[in-house]
Amino acid sequence: MAAGKIRFLRRGVVQEHHLADPLLTVLDYLRLEQRHKGTKEGCNEGDCGACTVAIGKLRHGQVVYEPANACIMLMAHIHGCELVTVDDLAAGGELHPVQKAMVAQHASQCGYCTPGFVMSLFVLYHGREQPERQAVVDQVAGNLCRCTGYKPIIAAAQEACSGDRADLWSEAGAEIAAELSKLNDGEDVFCGAAEHFAAIPAKAETLLDLAARHPDATLVAGATDVGLWINKQLRPLAKLVFTGRVSELHAISDRVATVSLGSAVTYAEAESALASIAPDIGEVVRRIGSKQVRSTGTIGGNIANGSPIGDMPPMLIALGARIVMRKQGEQRDLLLEDYFVDYGKQDRKPGEVLWRIDIPKLKTNERFFAHKLTKRFDQDISAVLAAFRFVMSGRVIASATIAFGGMAATPRRARQTEEALKGLKLDAPELWEEVADNLVKDFIPISDMRASAAYRMDCARALLLKALHELVGERPAALRVLAPAGKEAWT
Repeated sequence: MAAGKIRFLRRGVVQEHHLADPLLTVLDYLRLEQRHKGTKEGCNEGDCGACTVAIGKLRHGQVVYEPANACIMLMAHIHGCELVTVDDLAAGGELHPVQKAMVAQHASQCGYCTPGFVMSLFVLYHGREQPERQAVVDQVAGNLCRCTGYKPIIAAAQEACSGDRADLWSEAGAEIAAELSKLNDGEDVFCGAAEHFAAIPAKAETLLDLAARHPDATLVAGATDVGLWINKQLRPLAKLVFTGRVSELHAISDRVATVSLGSAVTYAEAESALASIAPDIGEVVRRIGSKQVRSTGTIGGNIANGSPIGDMPPMLIALGARIVMRKQGEQRDLLLEDYFVDYGKQDRKPGEVLWRIDIPKLKTNERFFAHKLTKRFDQDISAVLAAFRFVMSGRVIASATIAFGGMAATPRRARQTEEALKGLKLDAPELWEEVADNLVKDFIPISDMRASAAYRMDCARALLLKALHELVGERPAALRVLAPAGKEAWT
């Protein structure tokens, strides 16, 4: 492998960095090494957006900018990319159009969150369309403001993005694309020594070789979880192998009966393909993390870390998804639901790499519903994630596949409830409550800071009834459930 340094573009110049510390974040590089203090440190866990930067990547010959949380993005992630920060925007003493609009609309008070908002809106500024209000709201869902309020910020976004794009990046688009093309030379990069390194393979065979020779290494995709291991848990991770430069792992194949995703496909890359399977999947994905998280976090990473409250696994399990695991000279595929063995334990052999996810499309007689319950709407961890796939025979449920997140130590199916649903007639709603009672046989949920066990069970039950209502063509505005304290709640 090539030795010793990462290369990226900033301010029109290729930067080379000898990555002595594989755990170095982009935020610490900017603030501590470069002394560029515009990018702020807030939560240091990818929630508040104060540290937002823009990452430019070459896709289909065009430069695409995406927001990212610099606090949990490692320097190895930006190899071959362009890095744009709030310190880079003003030119010749003149503010960027987004910054001008923020001033004109009085969209900053204390100013601490403002650099992150500016960079999220910089990305929106370089989008392909004039954004509607909801698009602006989605764009800044990962940026928290505690004093100004969002109305003037949204107004600033709409003002800045209402006309032609005219900034240094628009004018230099062709030159930036050419530089990024040179940086993406297909060479593997290795920074460090045998026992302490960051490896950035570009070839599939190199990744598999590294995984086999270093089964104790941490495989890193987007680091939206690994970044917290570093910042919050202070884990001394000595060996990091980054998967994001292997083009094969970014492949999205839309076939007649399946959608296949490479394990390094990000949520942003996969969003339209997943939404094409069922609208509810697209809506859940829209609420996973933030734009910053979805631009870096991967479907494969969400599966591989085995979280019992991950949002994608229950939906994929309900659809009957399979995964492909690869090791040098070996390959095996298994049902996704069989990958989750127990809390913190997955069916991954030493040296194996999660390679691909194969997701069956819905047949004409199948219906799919998914719902995510959280304390706040945007960018929050699920208390309960429910996914339902029904196979219909006229007005009768021939079979059902139901999976929940947050109800057990792993994402898990409700098999006894599935059995009780077989043969259920949609025209006999008086039986639905009795069928929903079977969920207590499938799950013994826990109580934690996100929800009590009783609340989780009540919600799971209500979501099943909601899915049955949707199945017969009704979409109730709300279903009544009992909150743990005996007060009425609504979902």
